[in-house]
Amino acid sequence: MAEHADEDTLIKRSIDGDHAAFAQLMERYAGAVFNLAYRMLGNAHEAEDASQEIFLRVYTNLARFDQERRFSTWLLSIGSNYCIDRLRRRRFAWLTLDDTVLTIPNPGKGPEHSAIEREERDAVQKALLRLPPAYREIAVLRYWNDLSYEEICDVTGLPESTIKTRLHRARRMLADALRAESVVQEELPL
Repeated sequence: MAEHADEDTLIKRSIDGDHAAFAQLMERYAGAVFNLAYRMLGNAHEAEDASQEIFLRVYTNLARFDQERRFSTWLLSIGSNYCIDRLRRRRFAWLTLDDTVLTIPNPGKGPEHSAIEREERDAVQKALLRLPPAYREIAVLRYWNDLSYEEICDVTGLPESTIKTRLHRARRMLADALRAESVVQEELPL
């Protein structure tokens, strides 16, 4: 509860023009915004640009924020809408070696294990990029941002039944794509 009160104070101070307060809000949510943008757009450089634009839009619209809502939900809603608009403007998504995010391997794991994990992450990201934007948005909000169905409804404005349907279809499409790439094995018969 204290964190929520602290966030409310930061929002009010930001509305009043306190740039340091807004910087604290940005710092608090930078990871979530970048993660959303990266998962939606599939390119680290584009996700960085998108994150900056999302925070700019949040700042310019902060006075319109309804304090009855959760700030994180409102912020991710702006981010999600921005990424979908960006996806609509682009025709093709090409994944190059320059687009991959560099990771530092865990020293406890060997290079072979790290390479397999990286290949699996890349395969999941490629499969995610093949999803239609409407399905990708729901999957990213649910699994990478860990939002509840209610929060996803707030972000997207869609009814819960639509969210559940899209999420089910997104999981099926992802599983099919990963099976085709031999990342996951065939389902076992019941």
